[in-house]
Amino acid sequence: MNRRQFLKVGAAMLLAAASIPLIARLAMADRNKRGRDQMERVVMSEQEWREKLTAEQFEVLRKEGTEQPFSSELNDEDRDGIFHCAGCNQPAFTSNMKFDSGTGWPSFFESIDGAFETKIDFKLIYPRTEYHCARCGGHHGHIFKDGPQPSGKRWCNNGVALKFIPA
Repeated sequence: MNRRQFLKVGAAMLLAAASIPLIARLAMADRNKRGRDQMERVVMSEQEWREKLTAEQFEVLRKEGTEQPFSSELNDEDRDGIFHCAGCNQPAFTSNMKFDSGTGWPSFFESIDGAFETKIDFKLIYPRTEYHCARCGGHHGHIFKDGPQPSGKRWCNNGVALKFIPA
């Protein structure tokens, strides 16, 4: 292989690699759009969100921050009930979806259908699946492929992004 062929192959590989995130985002956007159109969206200004949420909730839900591990009381919550979005009260998880991941954040192996929208996040360079409340757009956490069956997924949620309502 000469230098010109090498450069052409390298450029083609870079172009192909760069298009993967776009294709993935488009596929997820289409999947997430289903059911979203029937939901009444919660839209507020940044100032309205600041007034509604605590400073820590605002940082996580509106600025995509992350709380410190093992800082949330919800990490140890084991009563029957529903976990709701702290921003808009959208039901997000049931207590039977929760498991102890040992990571320091409330973790679930699935979510309530239609509760979240996903996107690819490259903040740590490698792609991760980030999820946001489908109703208010609040950031909750990331989905990993190291959870228990039946899904094999771990929905790693910031505790301050949730509120728990016991059964």
